[in-house]
Amino acid sequence: MSDRAKVIYGNIMPDNVFLKAEKSKKKFIKKFGDDTKKNYPVKIVENQYIGDLLGVQNIEVLKENESTEGGIPFDNKKGLIVGNIRMGFGHYRISMAMASCARHLGYTPYWMDLNSYPHTTCTKVISAQNDLYSLGSRLSKNPIFNKLVWEPTNYEGFRALSYNAADQKNAELMAPVYRNVPKDIPVIATHVWPAQAAIHAGMKHVVNAIPDNWPMALHLSEGSVHTIQCRNAYMGYRILNGMNKKKVCEPMPKDALVYTGHYIDHELVSNIESDCAMRIARKENKKPMRFLLTIGGAGAQKEIFAAIISFLLPYIEKKQAALYVNVGDYKQVWEDLKNEIPGMAAHIHEHMGDFKDTEAFAESALDEKTEITGIHGFWHGNIFEAVYCTNLLMRSCDVLVTKPSELAFYPVPKLFIKRVGKHEMWGAIHSAEVGDGTLECRDIPHTVQMITQFLETDLLNEMCECIVENKRAGLYDGAYKVVELAMGLKKGE
Repeated sequence: MSDRAKVIYGNIMPDNVFLKAEKSKKKFIKKFGDDTKKNYPVKIVENQYIGDLLGVQNIEVLKENESTEGGIPFDNKKGLIVGNIRMGFGHYRISMAMASCARHLGYTPYWMDLNSYPHTTCTKVISAQNDLYSLGSRLSKNPIFNKLVWEPTNYEGFRALSYNAADQKNAELMAPVYRNVPKDIPVIATHVWPAQAAIHAGMKHVVNAIPDNWPMALHLSEGSVHTIQCRNAYMGYRILNGMNKKKVCEPMPKDALVYTGHYIDHELVSNIESDCAMRIARKENKKPMRFLLTIGGAGAQKEIFAAIISFLLPYIEKKQAALYVNVGDYKQVWEDLKNEIPGMAAHIHEHMGDFKDTEAFAESALDEKTEITGIHGFWHGNIFEAVYCTNLLMRSCDVLVTKPSELAFYPVPKLFIKRVGKHEMWGAIHSAEVGDGTLECRDIPHTVQMITQFLETDLLNEMCECIVENKRAGLYDGAYKVVELAMGLKKGE
């Protein structure tokens, strides 16, 4: 087998690209050490946050010589690893969809976050790159930085095969966390690094669930089966379109690429018809329209949220609109919003850190007799609860207000605010094409215009009808198909 940083699907990297990739790996070794010869024990424990909801168990990678006593045995027949990293909320959310569908299909999902083992070189490398990405997200609010650095990096920089070469070298440093994981347990990776690391570690059945629909070499993990949510992206990945500038690339092998549809939780897919019917009924009965504002893991959208809340305040006062505001694990964002918009005070209902309260509210909001009014703020200090809060609230909301990232694929009417990275642009384009979301509103006036469209026209009903039609076509069945594909790889060995 050739070096995966030297030859990518038959595309030979120039010597300078390969040397740069090796230099990148050496830089991380110098900074964080090389633990490729260490023997980290692994231990399965219950996930205390979403274990009951999604049947998830955590894979802990322990320090050398640390005891595995009290751990749960691997289920070698029905066990399935969901490999991920904490980088924003998106990869966690997709992982939750995979775990949800795995559980529904009778499998045991193991949660393996490669960014949660601080004693390993793997986590140190990922954390350093995550910090850099988060910084870039925040700096992207500066229009000059965004135009000259951030958007070109996210759009063309990550697209290049040369970028994948460096990632492949760096991922060699992540492989040790898989050393004591049974090699025949299937892995579904919701970020490329857990997939690349699994391949380097000798895991036999790896599915790389690509999150975006702008084809980028960043997401390639040769040796994995790649799954795609959109037909447009499928075609781009099939020929590695534009990934080596104007040069025609060697294509991906047919068995390395599978179109699946959107990665969505079983709980959301199975209730699409009833949830959409309730949205239409609320609209027809002139109930307050429920807008769910969800801030991403980089916390970069507070200013847009403030403008939306300020615009909607008169509608909230007249009980024509209601707000759910999930600030994730960014409590300061909520405090800032309250300070900046004094008019919120009379309408606020806080759900701060008590997940049982959040669950109870989400359940009650699904009752057709419940009328939601005012502004409901949600914050949870734990990442699992911070992310899953949006999933719980999504079913009873009427309009999800979000940047066009992983949430662009979810079966709920969506209003897209300004992207954070040009690659996200295609999420809004795809959603508008399938009829379940708006165009990307890149400034406040267009965002306000679109809110008015939801309030004063039949746009909400139109989207609900499209969502139901899309379900019939299987558009939202991607997570089921990914799980079945991963387990099928094992059955076919």
